[in-house]
Amino acid sequence: MDIERLDLNLLATLDMLLTERNVTRAARRLNLSQPALSARLARLRAVLGDQLLLPGPRGMVPTARATALQKPLRAALDGVREVVVTANPFVPSTAEGTVAIVASDYVQYAVLMPLVLRLREEAPGIRIAWRNADVQAGLRPFEQGLADLHLTIPQDIPDGLRMRPLFDEDYVSIGRADHPVLRGSLDLETFCSLEHIIVSPEGGGFSGPTDVALAALGQARRVVLSASGFLMVPEMVARSDMVALVPRRIVQGRGLPLQILPPPIRVPGFTIAMAWHDRTTTHPLHRWMRDRIAAVAQTTT
Repeated sequence: MDIERLDLNLLATLDMLLTERNVTRAARRLNLSQPALSARLARLRAVLGDQLLLPGPRGMVPTARATALQKPLRAALDGVREVVVTANPFVPSTAEGTVAIVASDYVQYAVLMPLVLRLREEAPGIRIAWRNADVQAGLRPFEQGLADLHLTIPQDIPDGLRMRPLFDEDYVSIGRADHPVLRGSLDLETFCSLEHIIVSPEGGGFSGPTDVALAALGQARRVVLSASGFLMVPEMVARSDMVALVPRRIVQGRGLPLQILPPPIRVPGFTIAMAWHDRTTTHPLHRWMRDRIAAVAQTTT
């Protein structure tokens, strides 16, 4: 094998092909035409003496040789990137780049919105790509370059990612300011008599941990609406006689006409953590971004 016939462009092409396993998608991400990418694949096959990727029922299937190359190839390319970026000091005000962040609508509101407002002043050349969370995706978005950070509860962070806790959150009960029943307090009997909104990320669920706790006390509430996320719940509560249990930060700073009350039953809170892949651990932009997110998460408590 003539190693001098390999260059970084060819190696980056192989890395992308092994990640996407689809010529069209790989070409799009590399900003190449399909013929140009096919030509690079032909060169790789000639230099490495292996077919590398073969047509399969769901895209390209790597050969045994290609599979063996994938991890060391990615490590080598990450090493090259690290050398290049380390040679240039990171200056937020002049830096350019894109960071892809996966989060629920609640975290987008509570953390990412204030983050973006700060970035426009501190680092206007940095772009943020928000993506909705998909618990079932596992490591795939990180391996495919679709995610750099995931902000979620620790239980939903897949093995293989680094993690940093950001903040602890608790739940509050909310009802509209001029609610005909609520008068600045909420007892268990009143709580159970009202119509409730529940958030079910999987969609369509009408019970949760609160209902289990109520059942243990011989009580039940009436859930009339199941929402897929928290973002619009405070708005719906402010315009109706429905009530809801929501994370405290989802109602902070919104200026809605709401009563915010302690729940009449113990509702365990949760922790939000930040997760990332090893490949971005020492990257100056990503290291700076993680610190900024942690700072924003603390100052919005």
